[in-house]
Amino acid sequence: MAVTLNTLESHLWESANILRGPVDAADFKTYIFPPLFFKRICDVWDEEYGNRP
Repeated sequence: MAVTLNTLESHLWESANILRGPVDAADFKTYIFPPLFFKRICDVWDEEYGNRP
């Protein structure tokens, strides 16, 4: 089943609303930075090693 952009945005927004309840705004970095860091590492890996023959 394909996920539309609107569906993805809706799920992400709902997830953010769930986190907003018990989590202080300053603590978001605890939850947001690790996935962003992992994404960056994956992108760099693909750029450096993913295109090797």
